[in-house]
Amino acid sequence: MPDTAVHRIEVRPQHGHVDPVGAAACRSACAVGAAQPRRVDSAHVYLIEGALDDTLVERIASELLADPVLEVAARGASTGRGDAVIEVHPLPGVMDPDAEAIETAINAMTDTPVRVVTGKRYDFHGIDTDEAAHLAGRCLANPVVHAIYTEPFVPDAFPHGHPTDTEVRSVSLLNLDASALKTLSRDGHLFLSVDEMLAIQDEYRELGREPREIELETLAQTWSEHCVHKTLKARVRYRADAPASDPLSAEVLRGRPGITVNDDGSVTIDNLLRSTVAAATHALMHDDIDWCLSVFKDNAGIIAFDDDHAVCFKVETHNHPSALEPYGGAATGIGGCIRDIIGTGLAAKPIAATDVFCVAHPDQFAFGDADDSQHVVPTGCLHPRRILRDIVAGVRDYGNRMGIPTINGAVWFHNDYVGNPLVYCGCVGVMPRDAVEGEANPGDHIIALGGRTGRDGIHGATFSSAELTDSHADEFSHAVQIGNPVTEKKTLDVILAARDHEQGCLYSAITDCGAGGFSSAVGEMGEQLGAEVHLERAPLKYDGLTPTEIWISEAQERMVLAVPKDRVDALAAICDAHDVEWCDLGTFGTDDSELILRYNGVEFGRLPMELMHNGLPDRLREAAWTPTARSYDAHRSPGSLEQGLRGLLAHPNIASKHWIIRQYDHEVQGGAVINPLVGAHADGPSDAAVILPVEGSSRGLGMANGIATGFCEDAYTMTLLAIDECVRNLVCTGIDPARVAILDNFCWPGCDDEQRMGELVRASVACYDGAMAYRTPFISGKDSLNNQFTTEDGTTIRIPPTMLISGFGIVDDVERCITMDLKHAGNRVLLVSGNERTRRGSHYEMCFGRDEATMPATVDLERGPAVARVLHALTDEGMVRSAHDVSDGGVLVAVAEMAMAGRLGVHLERPADTEPLDFWFGEGASNYVIECEPGHYSALLSALREFDVTTLGTVTADGRLTEPNDSFDCDIDELRRIWLKPLDWGAGSD
Repeated sequence: MPDTAVHRIEVRPQHGHVDPVGAAACRSACAVGAAQPRRVDSAHVYLIEGALDDTLVERIASELLADPVLEVAARGASTGRGDAVIEVHPLPGVMDPDAEAIETAINAMTDTPVRVVTGKRYDFHGIDTDEAAHLAGRCLANPVVHAIYTEPFVPDAFPHGHPTDTEVRSVSLLNLDASALKTLSRDGHLFLSVDEMLAIQDEYRELGREPREIELETLAQTWSEHCVHKTLKARVRYRADAPASDPLSAEVLRGRPGITVNDDGSVTIDNLLRSTVAAATHALMHDDIDWCLSVFKDNAGIIAFDDDHAVCFKVETHNHPSALEPYGGAATGIGGCIRDIIGTGLAAKPIAATDVFCVAHPDQFAFGDADDSQHVVPTGCLHPRRILRDIVAGVRDYGNRMGIPTINGAVWFHNDYVGNPLVYCGCVGVMPRDAVEGEANPGDHIIALGGRTGRDGIHGATFSSAELTDSHADEFSHAVQIGNPVTEKKTLDVILAARDHEQGCLYSAITDCGAGGFSSAVGEMGEQLGAEVHLERAPLKYDGLTPTEIWISEAQERMVLAVPKDRVDALAAICDAHDVEWCDLGTFGTDDSELILRYNGVEFGRLPMELMHNGLPDRLREAAWTPTARSYDAHRSPGSLEQGLRGLLAHPNIASKHWIIRQYDHEVQGGAVINPLVGAHADGPSDAAVILPVEGSSRGLGMANGIATGFCEDAYTMTLLAIDECVRNLVCTGIDPARVAILDNFCWPGCDDEQRMGELVRASVACYDGAMAYRTPFISGKDSLNNQFTTEDGTTIRIPPTMLISGFGIVDDVERCITMDLKHAGNRVLLVSGNERTRRGSHYEMCFGRDEATMPATVDLERGPAVARVLHALTDEGMVRSAHDVSDGGVLVAVAEMAMAGRLGVHLERPADTEPLDFWFGEGASNYVIECEPGHYSALLSALREFDVTTLGTVTADGRLTEPNDSFDCDIDELRRIWLKPLDWGAGSD
């Protein structure tokens, strides 16, 4: 038997073959302004620790690790390949999914247990070692999760975890004053307020003892902003310097449930979330909406799809982790949202994913050597180009590897996202109607299955409640995780098999280990029952975790089930068949509804469930709002309407996202009806995606988003525009607006002052007003309220207030769906307006500055929903051939996109009584461009007579966009080249 040793294998492209990884490294160096190598050669490095003889190592190299057609494998560390060598390997303890898969394969091939570490080697030509190391730190590796070596890495042995001290630790808290409690909260990464720390202190004074470490950590997780949404659930006193006609004036809000008008003209809102977002949903359900099956109480909101099936939707954010490690942050963001769907009701099958990213302009930032036209990337931040590239890759890899199509999304650019990018990840699932609800019962076993528990992800929930600073990459590297989609896919297969078992569902309830790990999962499921947990039973990635770390770790790919005793064996058999690890952590139900935590028989913690879930002190938040104008450059003329159109098509918010979209698999699971790219050559921007959730049914489900951050001067208007855009996008594909449900995602630049809090109040009230007007119930949501970055010189960069509205809705027959591309020469093109448009807050303003004469946007809450209903009816009757919402860029951009997608032209005619810039480039709610056949033209005009309808022109076959009176004549192919070019930021992607 050979001795255990570390064997090194390098796999590189065959001589003469393309080296895409090396070429990507060269492009990345150019993109971030680092020293430019002449060439970079790459190799995959595999370090294998095990008792393997030379024959086995050679077999592993040639048969398993290298493609004999394209690659060559060599043992050891090659030399003399360039002027500098850099190797990148995961840090010890960081998840390495490729290594895990290779370990399994080697064990199967050789029947020998091994450990594997993977890495990448880069051989640089034309730069020295210092320059290569500098380049690697900027764009090839992330010190948060990677080790960077300037020579080949060959360790004598791999690091191993060691048993840790398992002493029960208490925290001295009873005698601390408010200042000391604040320090303890921050230094201990609890991120609780002084009031909350005082409430804990009072509780433990009554108990007559100091809190144990594990108890304090449990309360911090349970009471975190991420888990309990305490700002949105607070009482708020709101006042504003606004006219009586303002939608949040005391007179307008008087009489609404949960809102009290005070003598001084201010209003007090009792529980902001319950009195606005949730109040609208419950009011609609009380009226006549009977298809909402579960709202605000599960991992995802659920609506009825047909008589036998339900569909659910959840959108989360993963912002702070993605700022530190964008690939891992985004991957675990989508992985966590997928687990939310798996953990909804008695489990749903994930069928589609969405993503929306908000980042700084990649071309407008550079490192310390920035020129006058660029901003300097703040210390502690990654380059926006790298952030965008890596978050796309993270979502791509996780969704594609799990076999879930990513079919809808958006990207929004603003330089104030430089320190705090926003990464929204969403997932839709389908389930049987009888699997909508689950509940743990006394005596059920607490079964954890899926991935093992590690130190990665600790303090993730509390970390999300803090603002980022330039030092957080060092302080919170342990909160960053790398996911393993293969483990999650196997876990999903187990759960669906257990749900649909011939004996009936094998478990009573299920949830995912999200923020807070076992702490939140077991704590939530056992809220009414209590639970007794034996932490030593949890499978670990490595030795050395304390009981507290095991309890609060957010390591990925884990689910917790409540399983009746007589069904544990049947579940275990399914786990074994799918090679999924599981453990029995304990049981639900204690005499006093307490949470009892043990480790090897020793009690480490005991908490009343009442304290965990109802002990959070009430807060009265002060909110105020004074209208303020964001700074913009003074208006400068684009020179001509044609130049204005060109500039808008090149704006990164509007330009094609094809390089992102085409990295995602849209066709997996075979349910796609309308993809993100549509038209004659599948390159036009679809308004929404449509899929078939149920095999054999023609009933479709559409998904769309709305985001209107350009109008964030008033969060009320911004939110209404986002709701309207989401509904509009769905209507443009044929979805019935009467069967649309929506989700809110507040991402705010902190609520630490009254103005920011006032903006949050205005957005919340807009959610109520918009939902009631459009009759679109909110069924779920999420908030992230601390998105700001403090630089090393003390400057705080706040993101703009950002509201994402996501929605899904039903079309009875997908044969009636339409797409946005123009269909046939001779057809008529019409503009249908349910609201006035303005350049204030528009993309024209972003490109060409502000004209102070333009008026702020308004939203007509009667005409907008009415237009949507009528257009849907006309589409359902087959009278509308194509439709496109007028949003980013205005009418002319919308027409250009339709023409580019259809490879057709349009002869346009602007009404003589309109101002050109406002007409063509203004933005607002409830505006649609539609195409109809000549035979339907008169009937459409008649059906739309109550609204503003403008005949824009006629579809032509000449591929040109013309308007004689405004003197522009554009070639569609040339416009498409402009539209495709700006977002070539995938360069450098591996």
